[in-house]
Amino acid sequence: MDKIKHFYGVDISKSFFDVVDKDGKHDQFSNDVKGFKSLLKFIQKDSLVVMEATGYYHYRLAQYLYEKGITVSVVNPLSVKRFIQMKLSKIKTDKSDAKAICEYAQATKVPLYTARNAVQAECLQLLSLQDLYLKQRTAVKNKIHGEKALGTPSKTVTRSLNRSLKQLEKELAQIESKLESLVRETQEDQLEQLTSIPGMGKKTAMLLIVLTDGFTSFENARQLCCYTGITPTIRQSGTSVRGRSRISKVGNRKLRNLLFMWSFTACKSNKACREIYERIVEKGKSKKLALIAVCNKLLKQAFAIAKSGTYYQENYMSKLA
Repeated sequence: MDKIKHFYGVDISKSFFDVVDKDGKHDQFSNDVKGFKSLLKFIQKDSLVVMEATGYYHYRLAQYLYEKGITVSVVNPLSVKRFIQMKLSKIKTDKSDAKAICEYAQATKVPLYTARNAVQAECLQLLSLQDLYLKQRTAVKNKIHGEKALGTPSKTVTRSLNRSLKQLEKELAQIESKLESLVRETQEDQLEQLTSIPGMGKKTAMLLIVLTDGFTSFENARQLCCYTGITPTIRQSGTSVRGRSRISKVGNRKLRNLLFMWSFTACKSNKACREIYERIVEKGKSKKLALIAVCNKLLKQAFAIAKSGTYYQENYMSKLA
């Protein structure tokens, strides 16, 4: 970062991306290889190119620039949004967004992008497809339930819905099998170590490994908890505002939901988790708050195991804060 002399903010969409440098120079490029090559001519040496994480749209550009030796950063869109709000900006265009991203990069220490290997990239694509099919499965199940509620559902409709549901179940099973195969290909030991934690399911362990790139994306457990969105936010100001503390929910929703489901089992089978749950409930706090504390505890256990390369040890894990 010390060698960075030029900053570029990128606002990217499906077909185009806008680029603004620290001096306000602006240009627009097509979101394809032709546009990527044109961007290389636009930016200078010793540059940092910053863009928001926008699902699929940013991925190809980030990978391309990284492979060409350009320093890249992919930042959380919510962080940029809050930065814009702090400036009280009322202008909302692709150009203004790119300019705001550039200013954000100059004012904040942004994380540097590291290109994903082929296995990691495929795992993320599989997770995205899995999310799509899970939503479709839920929609089909709801439709089946709705048809039954009619009292005399159409046999043709019912058969079609059941076929769709069966096919979705088949696709989801194949995706999960492929995910496990890829994870075991690169992180088999870590997967076995994580599933040694009482209550830790294989699905959650695989998701943790993929999303954290084998736990190399975070320096400490607190960063991982923040990424998941289970850290508390305090709502307190002066003597008049005393809002309830809530989790931030800024992070990966799928991982957060899996952790919450996992916490019920962990309260029964994981000694450290059971103790923290009982301690919070005994203080008169809500059970939901206790379960959130259990989720934090579980992530700390997972992080400690992943970094140490050891299996779960009850006495050691009970001492974790």
